[in-house]
Amino acid sequence: MGTGLHAPSKSNRAVVESLYVSLARGDAAAVTSLLAADLDWWFHGPRRCQHMRRLLTGEAKGGVAFRFAPARVAEVSNATEGGDQWVVAEGWAGQHDYWVHAWCLRSRIITSFREYFNTSVTVRKLGRPAKEDVVWAIWESQLPRPRCRSMPGLVLAI
Repeated sequence: MGTGLHAPSKSNRAVVESLYVSLARGDAAAVTSLLAADLDWWFHGPRRCQHMRRLLTGEAKGGVAFRFAPARVAEVSNATEGGDQWVVAEGWAGQHDYWVHAWCLRSRIITSFREYFNTSVTVRKLGRPAKEDVVWAIWESQLPRPRCRSMPGLVLAI
């Protein structure tokens, strides 16, 4: 029997975390329910590293699928005027592949996705008052160990 109380809605962070769990168990129906039909996707990195695209399109079936296990997931913005909110996740796969995912959600549905492979990312919010001289990062990649090779850095403005 119901109590008449509504269950609290999932946070956007919880939505993104449930996406990774659903991907790991191969639950395509659960993944599809979290994504907008017209998902906007953008990728930065070597073409061979378009692992999330392969997972989301089903192209990874039959082969060994890349496993995304986020080391950190964080909400990085409050809802904008249009209702959009950003969630960022990052992680390592083996010793050489570092990835950052930036998910944009509206009404708990993922509408846009940015994927960065072997790239350091800094998230900055636009629209700060003109009187501020410094624009502070609201999220920055946390590389877990020093790298012996250079890694490009990008700024994602939200």
